[in-house]
Amino acid sequence: MRTLIVTAFVSVDGVMEAPGGEPGYRNSGWTVNAVEMDEAAYEIKGREQEEATALLLGRRSYEAFSPVWPSMTEFAGYNAMPRYVVSTTLTEDDPRWPATVLRTLDEVAELKETEGGPISVHGSAALGRSLADAGLVDRYHLLVFPLLLGAGKRLFSDTDKDATKLDLVEHAVYSNGVQKQVFDVVH
Repeated sequence: MRTLIVTAFVSVDGVMEAPGGEPGYRNSGWTVNAVEMDEAAYEIKGREQEEATALLLGRRSYEAFSPVWPSMTEFAGYNAMPRYVVSTTLTEDDPRWPATVLRTLDEVAELKETEGGPISVHGSAALGRSLADAGLVDRYHLLVFPLLLGAGKRLFSDTDKDATKLDLVEHAVYSNGVQKQVFDVVH
């Protein structure tokens, strides 16, 4: 079975919206505008790209990434690997950044059963919450920024459900207060 990893930049209060910038969000660009840069904190991002064998995105993230990521040399690994988009409304993939469209979480579960390495989920707040609620997430790679953002898209759902136990398998704190937290989901 393939490992499904949700990776996110997140504030202490769980907001993941517009970390690098997005029009219309009050705190847009909070990862670069509100916290001093420390390159060491981003080591995990390079490792993720080396270890992932597929990319899974929600429709909105796919539509935001597809015109930009193909030309970004720092994402060469993601550009070369298979991509999947979970959407009930997307009618066709973007030819600039082709992807396979999955219509249901059952199809994601079937993808996890195939041969291959880790599947990485970037952005995709709504998808990440749905995957977690369905018990499909195996690991979280979090960079937690020392900020309280208040309003915004949340990483974790507010669904009333049984507790999900997490096992902290890696952590670090950087000079700018960012914390790396890697959790395995205990199934």
